[in-house]
Amino acid sequence: MRVIAGSAKSTPLASLKGAKLRPTLDRVRESLFNQIAGEIEGARFLDLFAGSGAMGIEALSRGAAEVVFVELNSRAQAIIYQNLVKCRFLDPEAPEKKSKHWILLKSNVLHALKLLTERHHQFDWVYLDPPYADNVYEETLTALAHSPVLDESATVIAEHHHKTSLAENYGRLILNKTRRIGDTCLSFYGFAERAKT
Repeated sequence: MRVIAGSAKSTPLASLKGAKLRPTLDRVRESLFNQIAGEIEGARFLDLFAGSGAMGIEALSRGAAEVVFVELNSRAQAIIYQNLVKCRFLDPEAPEKKSKHWILLKSNVLHALKLLTERHHQFDWVYLDPPYADNVYEETLTALAHSPVLDESATVIAEHHHKTSLAENYGRLILNKTRRIGDTCLSFYGFAERAKT
């Protein structure tokens, strides 16, 4: 696993595999960022169920203004920090693991959305890649649909197995398109229906 493009291009990333941890494949990440490449620089990116942090790190590498990683698993949190150091987004000598460009919230997703609301954060892009077996898509997408953390023009991207069907809408979030890459699907949601290209 590696960073595809940007300031940290080709940097190898560590991953943590386990029963519930399944890093997004490089080709899935590359396909996604090829589609949205022109819209990431200066954007605010929320990486839910962040795992190794590869998605958020890719966004940082491509010039995102702010990335928030949300991850509950302590071993995965350590991997995110390790990958941020590798990509030079974190100084290993810094006494506090902080940056003006990224935040790691050690929390479950629903609690993180409450914290981000209290802190008045808003995002242009949200990526969610929960463990396939957990089946938390409806809960998470419904919470996002009602959360003020989404900018009105935000896009929410859900990664899921091709055999998992997601709904056409969750509250105000409407499915705009789905892209399949091998066994993986990326479903794109927004507040306004866009052309399914």
